[in-house]
Amino acid sequence: MMKTFEMSDLGLMHYFLGIEINQEEDGIFICQKKYTKNLLKKFKMYGCKTVATPFITNEKLRKEDGSSKANESVYRSLIGSLLYLTTTRPDIMYATSLLSRFMQNPSQIHYGAAKRILRYLQGTIDYGIWYKPTTDPRLFGYTDSDWAGSVDDMKSTSGYAFTIGSGIFSWSSKKQETVA
Repeated sequence: MMKTFEMSDLGLMHYFLGIEINQEEDGIFICQKKYTKNLLKKFKMYGCKTVATPFITNEKLRKEDGSSKANESVYRSLIGSLLYLTTTRPDIMYATSLLSRFMQNPSQIHYGAAKRILRYLQGTIDYGIWYKPTTDPRLFGYTDSDWAGSVDDMKSTSGYAFTIGSGIFSWSSKKQETVA
């Protein structure tokens, strides 16, 4: 291609759109460690106490929860940043997509749940996706639903994850459009 088009070889890719790529003989590791550190600093959570999970198990959030309103601009900025982080962090997909439902009218409870994700990220800042070469690449799919998890409209949230070989390549968490 270099003979046909004017270009220069910059070597292996190491950083692209906030995603760090580490290419080695035993695989490729992608993460957003620098982005995560900047995110924690932006929301003044760098160095905070860590938690083991991004969301409290079986916690039910509702639109009208009786708590005071959170700053909409800050909340939207935080959720948008977390949504971008799900590019290499499928472990925060469910919690982030759940909190994105409340961007129109966030409360302090919603903001506190979003800050819990930041506390989780503080303890898992080195996480990413590791793609290792395998001799027997097998496709695996996982799916789950929370069965009417939304208190406001009784709709379920479904999620899936697909892996081939060692790394995940597709994942989603989405509220269903109809009541099942």
